[in-house]
Amino acid sequence: MPRLRPISWKILVKIFERWGCQYLRKKGSHHILKCPGAKRVVVIPEYEEVEVEIIKNNMRTVGMSREDYFRLLEEVS
Repeated sequence: MPRLRPISWKILVKIFERWGCQYLRKKGSHHILKCPGAKRVVVIPEYEEVEVEIIKNNMRTVGMSREDYFRLLEEVS
């Protein structure tokens, strides 16, 4: 299994939209997405490279596995 690496916020938003999240709004430099069944919203900061910890926390929030993440990353790229 490859390692999680920092990626662009644009790609990360696409990944979570493919997962089924709905884009709600942008507040400042943060994008807010709502996923069905998630306990809270997903917040993606507008960084050139989003840190791995932020990616992992958002994956945990929506119940996305590493396999799902890498499959969606491949589809979006």
